[in-house]
Amino acid sequence: MSVVGFDVGFQSCYVAVARAGGIETVANEYSDRCTPSFVSFGPRNRSIGAAAKSQVVTNCQNTVQGFKRFHGRAFSDPYVQAAKSSLVFDLAQMPTGTTGIKVMYMEEEKVFSIEQVTAMLLSKLKETAEAALKKPVADCVISVPSFFTDAERRSVMDAAQIAGLNCLRLMNDTTAVALAYGIYKQDLPAPEEKPRIVVFVDVGHAAYQVSVCAFNKGKLKVLGSAFDHELGGKDFDEVLVKHFCEEFAQKYKLDVRSKPRALVRLYQECEKLKKLMSANSSDLPLNIECFMNDIDVSGKLNRSFEELCADLLDKVEAPLRSIMEQTRLKKEDIYAVEIIGGASRIPAIKERISKFFGKELSTTLNADEAVARGCALQCAILSPAFKVREFSITEVVPYPISLNDCEVFPKNHAAPFSKVLTFYRREPFSLEAYYNNMKELPYPDPTIGQFTIQKVVPQPSGESSKVKVKVRVNVHGVFSVSSASLVEVVKSAEGEEPMEMDNPAKEDEVNELHGSDFIQNDSLTSTEDNKQEEKKNEQPPQAKKAKVKTKIVDLPIENSLNWQLDGEALNLFTENEGKMIMQDKLEKERNDAKNYVEEYVYEMRDKLHGVLESFVSEADRDSFSLKLEDTENWLYEEGEDQQKQVYIDKLVELKKLGEPIQNRYTEAEERPKAFDELGRQIQQYRKVFEAYKDELYDHLDELEMMKVEKQVNETMTWMNNKMNLQSKQSLSQDPVVKAQEIQAKTKELYSACNHIVTKPKPKVEPPKEEMAAEQNGPVNGQEGSEAQTANPEKGQAAPETTEAKLPEMDID
Repeated sequence: MSVVGFDVGFQSCYVAVARAGGIETVANEYSDRCTPSFVSFGPRNRSIGAAAKSQVVTNCQNTVQGFKRFHGRAFSDPYVQAAKSSLVFDLAQMPTGTTGIKVMYMEEEKVFSIEQVTAMLLSKLKETAEAALKKPVADCVISVPSFFTDAERRSVMDAAQIAGLNCLRLMNDTTAVALAYGIYKQDLPAPEEKPRIVVFVDVGHAAYQVSVCAFNKGKLKVLGSAFDHELGGKDFDEVLVKHFCEEFAQKYKLDVRSKPRALVRLYQECEKLKKLMSANSSDLPLNIECFMNDIDVSGKLNRSFEELCADLLDKVEAPLRSIMEQTRLKKEDIYAVEIIGGASRIPAIKERISKFFGKELSTTLNADEAVARGCALQCAILSPAFKVREFSITEVVPYPISLNDCEVFPKNHAAPFSKVLTFYRREPFSLEAYYNNMKELPYPDPTIGQFTIQKVVPQPSGESSKVKVKVRVNVHGVFSVSSASLVEVVKSAEGEEPMEMDNPAKEDEVNELHGSDFIQNDSLTSTEDNKQEEKKNEQPPQAKKAKVKTKIVDLPIENSLNWQLDGEALNLFTENEGKMIMQDKLEKERNDAKNYVEEYVYEMRDKLHGVLESFVSEADRDSFSLKLEDTENWLYEEGEDQQKQVYIDKLVELKKLGEPIQNRYTEAEERPKAFDELGRQIQQYRKVFEAYKDELYDHLDELEMMKVEKQVNETMTWMNNKMNLQSKQSLSQDPVVKAQEIQAKTKELYSACNHIVTKPKPKVEPPKEEMAAEQNGPVNGQEGSEAQTANPEKGQAAPETTEAKLPEMDID
């Protein structure tokens, strides 16, 4: 069973896996643990990750990045419309109204949904995990920003499904970091003690997130979260790009933004410069050759650029102040401030965070890999395949959620969590779920979805029926109306007065239940009112009343979720992803076949004037060289874009000429070794039959030794003959004898002679007197000392015989 964590970032991704040795961040096919969040579309296939990033300049309009921010957003969203102007690729509207990406793929214009593009990236990460684990990957945990809304989270879940992944949990970035931080700590306070409070600050490429967590042994509770989804490393890149665009316009009279390719190159160089400035305070150069119109450009900058970023740096403190207000903590309550994320390396950001909390920042976690490692740990906890230390995680709801003008889950409410609401209705009714704090939302549409409770009917008496609705924020942070039931009062027997009996403990029992609230009608009846009513019911009855039975009827719920993909679209996207994966595989095989031809051409051309020069005649060499040159020209002209089989046939054609030369070289290397081995065997057997009448070999049969002598002489004659013929043969001609034949002859000689010359010498029976004396020695397994004790006078020879037999006894 696979245990995998995926950190799908705005700019780059990391994959962590659980193995017997612990959690490990794995490398991709380029031996790099960081996989860029890029997807590039070409005329024959897609490139994903590092291969796509390498095409960002040459194929900029069909290479997409930063698409994570468009999850769950309408195309008409002001944020999407504002982002369009800064993108080098095109956005388009999907039939459902969501945002899509328009590219040229397979020489056709295509519009892919954000879910499809993210699924492509996840398929690549899945492939990386499978290569590391050497087994199929399905179960995983995927990270998302803590500020993602319902629509965004459902969009990521859909992307995972399209990629063939079973997402066990969507985990907030900062919560994953907190788990990676806390699970290894041995000195956490006991459950009954005051918790350890740690602040986690994640400054990524596109967003800034802060969360406060309380740690006890085996327990992590998120107390609150704050964020700025428009502050990250990319905003500092933008300031640098703007600065150099103005400088180049003044210095070189270039309008950089008019050329997408030049703009992409400038973004790349500015990102490198930003990283260098984080580590160096001196002046640093920026040089780009053939930037625009064949003009080389150059500039320089140092950390004084922080003055240009004053507006951005002023935004650093707001989420920190917000989190302290939400949690009502004092700065002295905080044990440590742990900082991670790529942009956390910017000195000005670290300085402001450190100054706010009045303490040194902690960097015990890997700034880039901590999120992926936390996700893998959570996957290991959820998986039965690993035994992990018990560690419970309590999340929070990022935005207050209301249902029909009534707040059900306030901000920072614990999650996952279920609540049971009670309504009185005569007919089917709808519940509208939405976020009720527009100021905090990252986009203008607060709608979560509409839930219609169907098949509601009045009581037989005509009164409104009691309908219990269970609402839930699940482990993914997604809100849902999970179930609804109608409480039907069964008519009592004649003469009995019906009495409503409510057994909330049984009916309201839900998974991971931390508490239950009740809502009657549309207006909120507070929990206090319910408690009073329950107390009233608990009082002793004034008069004896008959029991009334209630029947619970499950009601169907029709969901209409904001920007949710329907089942048909999901199946279509999953099928299309499978087809694209197959197309990529076929194209890879075609490219590999082409590369094999190219490699063979270069390899043989070098060797024909190198190690193989002596093994081919001048005429054959010239002919083969010409053939190689023609093939090379063909590869870069009409052979540039051929089917896989064409390249296979071309390689076979070349090898017909090249392999005989290569074989002659190989034979020249192997043949002397084979002759040496055969000669050694011949000499070994000659020594035996020349000395077989000596004491060492006098037990060997004369007739058999004559066979050995005959076999050795015949083999020696064969070998001498072949060696003489080969010595007269030119290296450029096929050999007279091959190494394989010599090895076969060696084997034949060994089979004929070895069993004869290695025959063991027969054992000599001792004289009868010695045998009699031997009987006084060890008998029936007795030790030598026991034998001597039994017959001391006759046992003088026993010790010697005993010593001679000891090894056999030991073996027994």
